[in-house]
Amino acid sequence: MLRQMSLRPVARASGHAHCACTARIAARRTFTAKPTRATEDFSLNKLHNKRRDYERNRTAFLSAGAIAGIASFIYTAYKLKVALAAQSDSDKSSSAGSIRLDSPIPTEAFKTEAGEQRKVVLRDDEGHEIVPTGNSVVQTFPRTIDVKLPTDTRAVGSIEAIISSNEGTEYTLVGLGTRTVTFLGIQVYVVGFYVATQDIAKLQTYLVKKVNSLATTLIPSEKESLRKSLLDPAEGEETWDTILRDAGCRSAFRITPVKDTDFGHLRDGFVRAITARSQRDSQKYGDEQFGEALKEFKNLFARGSVPKQKEMLMCRDQLGRLSVLYDEEATKGARSQIMGSVQDERISRLLWLNYLAGNKVASEPARQNIINGVMEFVERPVGTVATQVL
Repeated sequence: MLRQMSLRPVARASGHAHCACTARIAARRTFTAKPTRATEDFSLNKLHNKRRDYERNRTAFLSAGAIAGIASFIYTAYKLKVALAAQSDSDKSSSAGSIRLDSPIPTEAFKTEAGEQRKVVLRDDEGHEIVPTGNSVVQTFPRTIDVKLPTDTRAVGSIEAIISSNEGTEYTLVGLGTRTVTFLGIQVYVVGFYVATQDIAKLQTYLVKKVNSLATTLIPSEKESLRKSLLDPAEGEETWDTILRDAGCRSAFRITPVKDTDFGHLRDGFVRAITARSQRDSQKYGDEQFGEALKEFKNLFARGSVPKQKEMLMCRDQLGRLSVLYDEEATKGARSQIMGSVQDERISRLLWLNYLAGNKVASEPARQNIINGVMEFVERPVGTVATQVL
């Protein structure tokens, strides 16, 4: 009995101790439950801040990379332009000895006299008339050239056309300019437009009658009207297209590279121009005959390199047949080999229009210069220009 009584307090004490321990554990659990939520919130905020910092740094790095790329592009373009300018100066000094004049060669092909544009004509040390191009490599173009084309225009290779001062048909320079590419204005070649001296009267007649059907020459206001019509993309293209189809004027483009190039690059530029214009009217240029003619034209340029200052002529006869000649030797009085011919007049007509008219031409300075030359023709009575040239 005493034993049982002595154990009860112990049991009670043990029970009280167990309850106290449980209470402490419950209290501890209750105390730690609240900080767990706070810890989670703190962790989320920390992750959010890290993500925000990452995005900010990423944006900063991307912006810095873009700025660095633009800066490096501009710097590279600037260095390239400086290098090309230095090369041009070097070419100018190396070619200065080819023409000996008492005064420096002008940089403009036309000058203003009494409010009118006049072609600048000089003479070299041998007495030949030359026109300044404004280019440092190809400094001048001859005012007139004599071209003798073969009777059979289908022959190639062995047939040569003689270009000299006393043989062939004489062609007179109308205007010239430099072809450039890319926004850097990289110069490719100087191009000049020539018309057979005997056919200038035909060109005069058509242009004068277009403005005034009763006139034989144009007054200043009529000349300005003609100039505006030739500069207009649609009207100018229509005018030159009609002249090329109906006037029967023999003409030529003289091309002289200002840097080493090759026939492939020249061909690609010509073909792109012809193709772009032909795609505007599939009914006129979508037939098989035109496609074959374009292939023939491409094959003419299946050759190698074209050194700078070498001459190439593209001649269009009165029927529109195209002949391409290349000056292999580039020496005065040398024979120029005919590279080949294309019979379909549409090829030469589209190629000519690439320089003369439209929204986009191969050389805008050349187009402007050619129009200035045309204005010189129409201010004189029809038929008198040829006698003044001769």
